[in-house]
Amino acid sequence: MFDTAIISDRTITPAGIKKAAVLIKNGIITDVLPELPTGDFPVIDVGYSVLMPGVIDPHVHINEPGRTDWEGFDTATKAAIAGGITTLIDMPLNATPVTTTSKAFEEKFRSSFNFSSDFPPMAVGTKLNANCGFWGGIVPGNEKELEGLIEKGVFGFKAFLTHSGIDEFPNVTENDLRKFMPAISKFNVPLLVHCELTDSIYNSPITTRIYKNYLSSRPKKWEDDAIALMIRLCEEFHCRVHIVHLSSADSLEQIAKAKEKGLPLTVETAQHYLYFNAEDIRDGETQFKCAPPIREKENNEKLWRALKDGIIDFVATDHSPALPAMKELTSGDFMKAWGGISSIQFALPVLWTAAKKHGCSLNDIGEWLWGKPAILPGLQKVKGKIQNGYDADLVVWDPEESFIVSEEIIHHKHKITPYLNEKLYGVVKQTYLKGKKVFDNGEFVLHKGLIELKYV
Repeated sequence: MFDTAIISDRTITPAGIKKAAVLIKNGIITDVLPELPTGDFPVIDVGYSVLMPGVIDPHVHINEPGRTDWEGFDTATKAAIAGGITTLIDMPLNATPVTTTSKAFEEKFRSSFNFSSDFPPMAVGTKLNANCGFWGGIVPGNEKELEGLIEKGVFGFKAFLTHSGIDEFPNVTENDLRKFMPAISKFNVPLLVHCELTDSIYNSPITTRIYKNYLSSRPKKWEDDAIALMIRLCEEFHCRVHIVHLSSADSLEQIAKAKEKGLPLTVETAQHYLYFNAEDIRDGETQFKCAPPIREKENNEKLWRALKDGIIDFVATDHSPALPAMKELTSGDFMKAWGGISSIQFALPVLWTAAKKHGCSLNDIGEWLWGKPAILPGLQKVKGKIQNGYDADLVVWDPEESFIVSEEIIHHKHKITPYLNEKLYGVVKQTYLKGKKVFDNGEFVLHKGLIELKYV
């Protein structure tokens, strides 16, 4: 009563790491057994390689439609499956139009398909190589669009408390949030927030190649004040609030207290805050620019402790590519450079490389890369576990094998990333979507048509 069996000596299950045979029927895991049953069926034996659930990344900027010269569905999702990510949720920006209306959502959805040259054109396949869903966006004045976006299938909403980097996605204020949060609470979907509140007292430099100057231009206080605001509103409206890409360790105490009170607050940090330290970034190295910025080692070690203690829930890439010229690598000007890091292909090995140094286990990264990330968009009943009834989105990888990041292996549209030339541990061997192999030892075996938008 199954199509395929995958057997591994190291299978990551809810009960721990063990030898197991994972039985798959119609893309669903039907059983997880200690030994392979007898019968005539295809068997994939991966030996001592680790078999685990596919990584879930709920914070990705794909930028289609409108900015496909930055990235796009095809390249972003290819890079994802090459790195063991089987499900990603796309942010409402930096696509054009931004996903703040039902009409814009429909345009984004259509853009994920390839069309024939006939008239009228017909959809002939999806551009997606991984499971993909979408967040909606909230901006001043679009509160009447929320219900329509929910009906279209968005998993929740994203907001900025400071300039987003593009003018068509303006930030919201506390007054705006007070209009949105009752409705978001009613729908019981999360509100994802970029938490920086600009302090008008601080005068940012107009131009600088000095990383320390850029770092000081976005102080921890901006994050801390914004998070304090969101905790207060979370409690007032009992609205699910998710803090994206936490960088300031000074906010950990107030986050911990909010969680102790039982508020519906969750928090992510990003791989680059756990892997890099400000002290190691040289002046002019704008490939490291992101917002909030990568902070000092002392701060980042506190993030690690909070992650281990569960104060920080999980880790997401915030994959945010742009045109190479926008990174200002020639001028090295941090104030002019685009603030975003391309990294979706390396989410798993980057975190594992850093986690090993911090005494963490494979079970730990499971919580941070697929267990808790599945909960944010409400996919925890179908994804993120090797267990009966779950989707057979699986990854085979070797955590002991290392590799050097080079331009030749990168599948993002552009090759600029701070991880270039880094030695990372954890080589992805195979990736499966619904039991179908889509990546095999460096080669794509693509099965189009695997789009997923909403689970009820």
